[in-house]
Amino acid sequence: MNAMRPRPLRRLPLLGGIAAGAVVLLSAAPAFAHVSVNPKEAEKGGYSVINFKVPNERPNASTVKLEVTVPTDHPLASVMPQPVPGWTVKVDKSKLDKPIKMHGEEINEAVSKVTWTADKNGGIEPGTFQQFPVSVGQLPEDADRLVFKALQTYDNKEVVRWIEEPKDGAPEPENPAPVLNLVAPADGAGHHGSGASGRGHGDTAGDGERKASAGAGDSTDTTARVLGIAGIVVGAAGVAFGVFAGRRRSAA
Repeated sequence: MNAMRPRPLRRLPLLGGIAAGAVVLLSAAPAFAHVSVNPKEAEKGGYSVINFKVPNERPNASTVKLEVTVPTDHPLASVMPQPVPGWTVKVDKSKLDKPIKMHGEEINEAVSKVTWTADKNGGIEPGTFQQFPVSVGQLPEDADRLVFKALQTYDNKEVVRWIEEPKDGAPEPENPAPVLNLVAPADGAGHHGSGASGRGHGDTAGDGERKASAGAGDSTDTTARVLGIAGIVVGAAGVAFGVFAGRRRSAA
């Protein structure tokens, strides 16, 4: 009589594999998209064109308004939105508690909010996204990032508030605010007498020396060619004179 085989135990690895596969599939599911900034970083003290990327997360409603708050703790003197077809844009300014200087001028107010509103029967439809470009500057040199809190409004009156500031080392919040990271300028960028500039001057000097050397070589080659041609002419004249003199002696 054959011994009974522990079939349920043999199925355990298979069931475990299925469970593991389910976990992998769940963990691989894409996270919900949110309003973000592209590119994600820009150089301190400079100017940059950033895009606020707005995806539509609703299957039965369109996004019809985007409000972006510009941080006033590090005010930006220049905030210029690029026109987006099908949308009107409004720029609000507020008075600064402490004036800032830019290009030698004192500025007492700065942009505090930019609002895009879709034209009638327009907007960001389900399954699509829209980018809203903005030129910003001069970016602060004493900050590591700028947080742009945003409100996304749908045509069903729903408002999603992307205002939670991400924290370093902490999980991403449910409704993170768009963040522009600020990095140090590249070495030698925009600085006179820097390493890059120094290399440029060095290359220029080297080019001059090479050109001078090449010019001297060309001059030497030209002189040699002239002397060579003159020697050929003189030699030919001497041969002709010798032949002529020989004929005179023969005739005599």
